[in-house]
Amino acid sequence: MGSKKKDKVELRYYDIPQKEGVLALAGDEWLREYGDGIDYLHFHNLLEIGICYYGTGSLVLDKRVERFGPDMISVIPRNYPHTTNSDPGTKARWQYLFLEPAMLLREFFGDNEITRRRFLELLGRDAIFGPTSQYKSLASVAELIFDEIDKKGAFYIEKTRGLLLSLLFEIARIAKDEDEPDVQMRTGVGQIQNALRYVEKHFSEPIRISRLAEECHISETHFRRLFSEYIDMTPIEYLNMMRVLRACDMMRSSNDSMSTVALNCGFSTVSTFDRNFKHVLGVTPYQWKKDPKNYESRLLEVNVSVRKGW
Repeated sequence: MGSKKKDKVELRYYDIPQKEGVLALAGDEWLREYGDGIDYLHFHNLLEIGICYYGTGSLVLDKRVERFGPDMISVIPRNYPHTTNSDPGTKARWQYLFLEPAMLLREFFGDNEITRRRFLELLGRDAIFGPTSQYKSLASVAELIFDEIDKKGAFYIEKTRGLLLSLLFEIARIAKDEDEPDVQMRTGVGQIQNALRYVEKHFSEPIRISRLAEECHISETHFRRLFSEYIDMTPIEYLNMMRVLRACDMMRSSNDSMSTVALNCGFSTVSTFDRNFKHVLGVTPYQWKKDPKNYESRLLEVNVSVRKGW
């Protein structure tokens, strides 16, 4: 008897143009056959909003499968396993927005950390999917953002940032009105989703593997096995990789010293930071900061389950 095929999940990471605060994927190139030859789920480092304009197929949201068609919208939190599959032999056209809620909310709320974390919790609660007629305000704001980025009129950067905040508040409002799923009922890769979320929130703090297992309501031994099975790396390898990614974000947007970056990303010493950074990217943080674009593609080599997003 053959062994049961294991589920796999892929991390896709994306870069946001700093001046716009959002990555927009739009245009004719997004008329394509989605999911062709792909039989696994993926998750990414940013919040995704998608609108379908043409075609039909299935949107897999962890273990939940929804049928999509024209005039439907999806909101998929960070670290949420999913994939899009066109009906066999057909094409669909989607447009996407990818954004970093924590950064936008930090700019808006300033030092009000409690309120910011409350909004982030709502934004990461669950995926949203349905017809645009059901989520009119959400779809309208998303369309305005696409239009601003496409036309790039006067003050479009400032207006786009305002619209992005409006988009986040719409998502939070919807999430507050909908029931949160019972995490203990999750199966498949969803069993470790709480651990991924915990790492996202607490990457700068010391994290024990037993704590991640507790977040998933399973034993540490079972958690380690599931994590390696689904992510193709150990929990420690994943944690260090995510810390390195956050360090890259910090080095892009600030002139903080390496010791400050290391501490803010959860590395107790600069030497530990250097060692893990070089293990992930193949170069030291100093070398990367000189010309990050030359080295960022090395993340593709970290593991077969990690690759650059579109």
